[in-house]
Amino acid sequence: MILDTDDSADILTMPHQRGLPCGAEVSDDVVTELCAVLFSLLGRRDRRLRAEQYLRGLLATRGRKSIRNIASHLGAAGVEQSLHHFISSSAWDWRPLRIALAGHLEHTMAPQAWVVRPIHIPKAGKHSVGVDQQFAPHLGQVFRGQQALGVWLASPELSAPVNWRMVLPEPWINDPERREQAALPDGLGAESAEECAVSAAVEMAQRWGVPRRPVLLDLRRGGIAAAAGRLTAEGVPFLARISPSYRMAVADQALPGHRAGSLPAQRILELVKGIRTPVSWRDAAHGNTPRTTLAAAVPVALPGPAGAGPRRLLLVGEWTNPAQPPAQLWVTGMTRASAGSLLRIAKLSGRVESDCARIGDRAGLRDFVGRSFRGWHRHMTLASVAHTAIALGAAE
Repeated sequence: MILDTDDSADILTMPHQRGLPCGAEVSDDVVTELCAVLFSLLGRRDRRLRAEQYLRGLLATRGRKSIRNIASHLGAAGVEQSLHHFISSSAWDWRPLRIALAGHLEHTMAPQAWVVRPIHIPKAGKHSVGVDQQFAPHLGQVFRGQQALGVWLASPELSAPVNWRMVLPEPWINDPERREQAALPDGLGAESAEECAVSAAVEMAQRWGVPRRPVLLDLRRGGIAAAAGRLTAEGVPFLARISPSYRMAVADQALPGHRAGSLPAQRILELVKGIRTPVSWRDAAHGNTPRTTLAAAVPVALPGPAGAGPRRLLLVGEWTNPAQPPAQLWVTGMTRASAGSLLRIAKLSGRVESDCARIGDRAGLRDFVGRSFRGWHRHMTLASVAHTAIALGAAE
């Protein structure tokens, strides 16, 4: 097995989160229950043992949660080779564990939404799967490394990731040598970040057997019509953040702008400021502090596929300053929902941001070192279990 040895420091994470003694503050009862619920699906006793070793290593190892560091912390002879095989070369399927994790969280945290969040993993090496020059939109910078999308089950109190999809750049899709090097599955093609986000949510809706929740995703870079069409066709409710300049038409004859044709979304909301209502919500990034902002919802029409007519959606805006343009804008297929209920769903992204910053690096979400596509998915699955253990333990 050849590993990258020239991975860079993680310039997109917060250094003060690394190196914390995670294990002591995690409830052993929570970890034991997660092991019993999830790892029984692995069948063989040796796989159950390795999974529990890896999970406890993720929770207790200081610094980067590489297999070498986890093995060093555990201290048992031969454990590094065993864990390498378990993560990178073994045949176990990570998908049943992810489904079981989502089912467990359904019973323990009452999630209200599926929040799709990007994660960026800088790496200076060239051998790890998916490494290339990447653009991080929310940071406005280019970096070299991996880009992935995680789907988090979120409630106002806590959140945890349950599904992952890596954005694979064209060179990895079209280069047979790279595909073989990373053991990419046959049929795996190129997807944009927006397409990956939709695919991850649709997979859960189609195959996981868990209750469908509104999917919260960011489409400010485009792909709105395609995403809305696919999610609607699959019966998946969604709330998508959009750019203020995205154009659409007012669909309610009684509202200003109805006869103006296609308008920027921000302009539509400025025309209907008179229907804004105050909405109370809790700010997860600041200790669930109660806050109140203004919101409005407007029926709109987006151009649909040829011959299908316009697609009817609801445009939602939030004003943090009543005298300024709306601060955030979304579109949704949940056309009967109120502006207040939709804004409170949208604010669950704050819970995910807070939990990812507080727990994500401690659980090892950015720490896989290796070439293998399957190894990355197995690591991310077990790191998601570690994240869940920390989150549930803190909520007790």
